Amino acid sequence: MSELRVCVVGAGRVGRHHSRTIMRHVPGARCVALVDPNEAALAEAARELGYEARFTSFAEALDQVAFDAAIITTPTFTHRDLAVLAARAGKHVFLEKPMALDLAECDDIIGAARGADVVLQIGFMRRFDPELVEAAERIEAGEIGRPMLVKSLTHGPGLPPEWARDLKTSNGMLAEVNSHDWDCVRWLMGSEIERVYVEVANFKGAELGVTAERFFDNAVASLRFASGGIGTISGVCPCGYGYDARVEVVGEKGIMQIGELRGASVAVCTSRDAGLRTPVYRTWPERFAWGYIREIEHFVRAVRGDADPRATGEDGRRAVAAVLAANRSMIEGRPVALREVLEAAPGGRG
Repeated sequence: MSELRVCVVGAGRVGRHHSRTIMRHVPGARCVALVDPNEAALAEAARELGYEARFTSFAEALDQVAFDAAIITTPTFTHRDLAVLAARAGKHVFLEKPMALDLAECDDIIGAARGADVVLQIGFMRRFDPELVEAAERIEAGEIGRPMLVKSLTHGPGLPPEWARDLKTSNGMLAEVNSHDWDCVRWLMGSEIERVYVEVANFKGAELGVTAERFFDNAVASLRFASGGIGTISGVCPCGYGYDARVEVVGEKGIMQIGELRGASVAVCTSRDAGLRTPVYRTWPERFAWGYIREIEHFVRAVRGDADPRATGEDGRRAVAAVLAANRSMIEGRPVALREVLEAAPGGRG
């Protein structure tokens, strides 16, 4: 395969970002079609990105354009049907997080990809971020000893779209904002999450006109791992001050801190009264620019058979299970063991 022909499904922020990433930074791939049911968004994105082939349904794209892989960036409640359709058509699948709404949907996607022998990669770009990759390698090498405590946070600047605020269509902020954290903590700890307890709060929803049931804009999850380690995940959205994603791992021999609030190694002071000023990351594309490039590069290599997907369907499924346990904890006001969610899935698969 000289070039991977890609159909991007979703003309929103993430779909446009992946399109630009391929067009500017991934010479081994080419965007050949764009899909979105919203005709206005589709037309605008197609003009901006130079797409000639554009469709309001993925089925139309499958019928009319030759391509090898689909990058699916649509809302979570659409993931199962689109990913299964792509896999059964023999297309490799890059599926944005969160993987799906529940474990049955995850299993349908995984089963379809395996049955068609196509690559399935989940959009956990933090697994490709240079800082986090180096940290994982150094932790695995034993530099800070056995991990005991992990703390991960994601604070987003803006209010999520309406569908993402509703637990029925998205599983809420703990999925839409914090999916990367659920994957990151188990990756860096080298252990599965065993138990979750969540506290949430809603400070800004009323003033922003949010009416979704059980909406919250602040969340803290306490975690217990199979290894005996413990951890926390915090989510704030909207936070207003910028895009903030950091991780801290405490091991038996030391501590590792990954990421910082400051967006560049530039500081300015114009007067004693003004004090020191330094830029912050304003958006997620800024913070994880290299992660987004390298995850698509890796997907291309995986399709060619030169690498195994680093963020698998099983990784996506584990993150969904953790979110489901977290939401149950929030609703029922108690710690929830992951086995309660895993055993309730079809087939009781852990």
